[in-house]
Amino acid sequence: MFNNPDLHCHSIVSDGLLSPTALVARALTNGVDLLALTDHDEIGGLDEAIVAAKDAGMRFVTGVEISVSWGDDQTVHIVGLNFDHRLPELVAGLARVRGGRDARAGRMAVELAKVGIDGAYEGALKYAGNPALISRSHFARYIVERGFAPDVKTVFDHWLAKGKPGYVSHPWAELHEALGWIKAAGGIAVIAHPCRYRLTATERRELYVAFKALGGQGIEVVSGSHNEAEQREIASVAREFGFLASRASDFHGPGESYIDLGKLVPLPPDLTPVWAGW
Repeated sequence: MFNNPDLHCHSIVSDGLLSPTALVARALTNGVDLLALTDHDEIGGLDEAIVAAKDAGMRFVTGVEISVSWGDDQTVHIVGLNFDHRLPELVAGLARVRGGRDARAGRMAVELAKVGIDGAYEGALKYAGNPALISRSHFARYIVERGFAPDVKTVFDHWLAKGKPGYVSHPWAELHEALGWIKAAGGIAVIAHPCRYRLTATERRELYVAFKALGGQGIEVVSGSHNEAEQREIASVAREFGFLASRASDFHGPGESYIDLGKLVPLPPDLTPVWAGW
């Protein structure tokens, strides 16, 4: 039985601020007893995290957050947990998804230059380090550095969300592909932070139905980006669809996250946690 699981966080291998080893150390300090590293479309930090967690005596499971195209130019995220991260099918699929990030980043920089934010590609790349890993968060950090906004959340709200000047649509994985890779690797698929998506109630329900039909098993009920009302809403969804419930901070780094590692409220006691049986 785990008392303080945290099954969604990011390292410098995608858009986090800490190394996998430092992330494990922070989780341990905060009392986390079950951790998953879920970098965006990337599993390159898992081996380091596995070693760090073993040395620390902390239970660790593999994780990844896969970008999925959904509906009318929407992006949703599917977290895979406790899978074989060396499975060739999964490795190749994630590499294909990452392959579009650099081209999208170039288009984002062009759009941002039109509204007076120049040098955005080079600035974002400085934070990402690798063109294949460059993301909106790296652009956001550069825009904050330039003094256009006080924090990353403000950047997303004004420049990088859908319909804003720096937003560029991109075809990611299809839902059936993401779930297929996770299932083939023996893992559990979880809908990440469902209340963050700009979907209508009907569109969100369509996502749950399709996810369930394709073998999806879990949903993040307690999330760093969910308020109390949203947690109650998603708990009801979990009950209706029979989803396993996950608990996830979505921690990216100190001063840049909704909540710190391991500082989440407990799951509702009547829900079956995603880690049941691990």
